[in-house]
Amino acid sequence: MTVIADRILCLLAGFALDLLLGDPHGLPHPVRGIGALIGAMEKRLLRAQDDGAKKRRKGALLALAVPAAAGGLTSVLLALAYRVHRGVGLTAESILCYQLLAVKSLRTESMNVYRALRDGDTQRARQAVSMIVGRDTERLDEAGIARAAVETVAENTSDGAVAPLFYMALGGALGGVLYKAVNTMDSMIGYQSEKYRDFGRCAARLDDVANFLPSRIAAGLMIAVSALCKPKEKYSARNALRIFRRDRYRHASPNSAQTESVCAGALGLRLAGDAWYFGQRVEKPWIGDDTRPIEPEDIPRANRLLYGTAFLMWALCEGALAAVNRFWFT
Repeated sequence: MTVIADRILCLLAGFALDLLLGDPHGLPHPVRGIGALIGAMEKRLLRAQDDGAKKRRKGALLALAVPAAAGGLTSVLLALAYRVHRGVGLTAESILCYQLLAVKSLRTESMNVYRALRDGDTQRARQAVSMIVGRDTERLDEAGIARAAVETVAENTSDGAVAPLFYMALGGALGGVLYKAVNTMDSMIGYQSEKYRDFGRCAARLDDVANFLPSRIAAGLMIAVSALCKPKEKYSARNALRIFRRDRYRHASPNSAQTESVCAGALGLRLAGDAWYFGQRVEKPWIGDDTRPIEPEDIPRANRLLYGTAFLMWALCEGALAAVNRFWFT
């Protein structure tokens, strides 16, 4: 058996476990560990009295140290597991691959928002959506809550499914851990707020680079899925492609609007717009056309796009690895 053949097995097991189990709360999780490391380093390094240049230097140190620490620990643990027995190594790597994916957990959390909106409980819906978005949710009405949930599903189709699969196909669980370290740094300190504008700049740029190709693969796959989804009257691949071409750069990030624009076009919605972060209003352009009001049912519709895109990406990764294994190692 080759390294590539082992990787095929680990991706299969990890993807299947994610779809079956999601992210059980309370269990140890590598992303939470990475988050704790980022929080500890931020507390030690970030000082309000530092000037912008000093904050940027300290932020760069954090942005380099966190992936190095996460990757180093992962390498050591996997090496030890494989040294004990190949089966132990495969099991450990498969569990890591599972934990680095967020397909079912994203659906579960967004559907909590959907059920609260369906029941007419706006306060519960605000609480549920606050678990999956970084913006302030106190000001959101029902339409704003539904929009925030759909946007999160659309954006995290890349961050939580396509990008981890991409990097795990390239580098196994170690590749996935390195990606999640960069992505978690961006989600924690990559904001354009006064506090993080300088300190989080390096982390944000690293995330832009890491997600550049996966976000565009995700957008292409999502367009394909929108052509396959039923009922056809709720999804439009043609409009998804049109809005993608027009609006894919209407975001401060070069990557976030790639899948958001496809989702907006596929569902005939207008997403994004101004939002509040840490008590500050942030102006954002609209993505998509305001052809109809957003509704709670758009959340499960966005989840169908998520699942279809994740399945296609997993199949693409497995097929590419199988081809490499066949022609290079036989």
